[in-house]
Amino acid sequence: MNRSMSQMLLRPLSFAPPSRYHLCISIARFCSTNPNLHDDVETVFRIITSSSSPEDLKQSLKSRGVFLSNDLVDAVLKRVRFSHSNPLQALEFFSYTGKRRGFFHSAFSLDTMLYILGRSRMFGHIWDLLLEARRKDQSIITPRTLMVVLARIAKVCSVRETVESFRRFKKFLPEFNTTCFNALLRTLCQEKSMTDARNVYHSLKYDFRPNLQTFNILLSGWKSTEEAEGFFKEMRAMGVNPDIVSYNCLIHVYCKGKEMEKAYKVVDEMRSKDIGPDVITYTSIIGGLGLIGQPDKARDVLKEMQEYGCYPDVAAYNAAIRNFCIAKRLRDAYGLMDEMVNKGLSPNATTYNLFFRIYYWSNDLQSSWNLYRRMTGTGCLPNTQSCMFLIRLCRRHEKVEMALQLWRDMVEKVFGSYTLVSDVLFDLLCDMGKLAEAEKCFLEMVEKGQKPSNVSFKRIKVLMELANRHEALQNLSQKMAIFARPVQIREVHGAT
Repeated sequence: MNRSMSQMLLRPLSFAPPSRYHLCISIARFCSTNPNLHDDVETVFRIITSSSSPEDLKQSLKSRGVFLSNDLVDAVLKRVRFSHSNPLQALEFFSYTGKRRGFFHSAFSLDTMLYILGRSRMFGHIWDLLLEARRKDQSIITPRTLMVVLARIAKVCSVRETVESFRRFKKFLPEFNTTCFNALLRTLCQEKSMTDARNVYHSLKYDFRPNLQTFNILLSGWKSTEEAEGFFKEMRAMGVNPDIVSYNCLIHVYCKGKEMEKAYKVVDEMRSKDIGPDVITYTSIIGGLGLIGQPDKARDVLKEMQEYGCYPDVAAYNAAIRNFCIAKRLRDAYGLMDEMVNKGLSPNATTYNLFFRIYYWSNDLQSSWNLYRRMTGTGCLPNTQSCMFLIRLCRRHEKVEMALQLWRDMVEKVFGSYTLVSDVLFDLLCDMGKLAEAEKCFLEMVEKGQKPSNVSFKRIKVLMELANRHEALQNLSQKMAIFARPVQIREVHGAT
């Protein structure tokens, strides 16, 4: 997603009117000023992931005596979401807390629970949950809720089914308006194609009055200059004046298409309308100059923009660094990263990944590992992409200790995708005959509430059978059984 889109997404959605929930959450937050909240979250999370039945879950929660405030429930569900834990157990927890007298779920909890269910394609449960929320406190169902549900449906269902689900939301939202229409278009831009978004826009634009945000959503997704220019003309024909987001979208398309002359003309037009280019504008220009092989000129833009009172951020520097990495001028790229630091900016995972990618394709494990040490030494945690570059190089070079050190760091500092990294790690450990290490990593992963892939489990299983480690294999099999759950795929028509 480009930053013009991100900028547009940061605009506030309409808020629901006050409800009984707001009084409840005020009381809950007053009561939950608990310094041990993090510990309580971990306690409840472990209860959810280890419970064998709904009754076991309820009894465990009661026996621990943890105060289930809104803050705690929000944090627990967020923990479940990012750990990819069992959605049905999370739903049991959500239902149990929601049935307590005087308790009202927050909009955040509802949206998080819907996301968890949608990720596992349990659409029938989604509609049931929405019906229950409408009955108890409809105000927590917001346009953001619509966006969360549609995004999960659009990921696995057709455009027609996505639009049908959108129409069904009319009975759940007090105001079914352009904000909701924009949420649908945003979903289609992200999960389907711009052609689908355009077709749906034209079929529904007479039911909803398109506004500036509508056009900015559509403009942010176009890849071709002809289509972007066409929507710009329609926008003006409808009396909607472009803002800086609109102009940035058009500039981004021109820069991606290497049409730098057109991009500069748009910048001139912005200035003529007293709309000053911002850091997003210049970042697109920097990226475009890199695409036409002018990394030095792009670096000069970092200095020029400051003359207009616009100061480069991390993303702008990343764009300039990317240009030098593409040109394989790593000394210049590192020079810019040092310049960032001198200006008080902290390189992020994206910055480091630009270098990791170069080292990966040049098969340079040692340089990658040195960079990893520099990265973590500054307090910047690697993301999944960083981890995958590293673990694949470790696999290629058969460096078991480096791979295990990366894994230990991931477990201790909680970064990266355990599932993706573990697949490569288990391949390496199994190939090198490191069964004890594979078992240890497997158990650490389960302890974190993460499910090892079936492929990895089968590899470990074969080795354990050959080594006659039947008791250990039985233990791992029981751990895997915790994650077993039914998957519902096409229940998108469950609302009444």
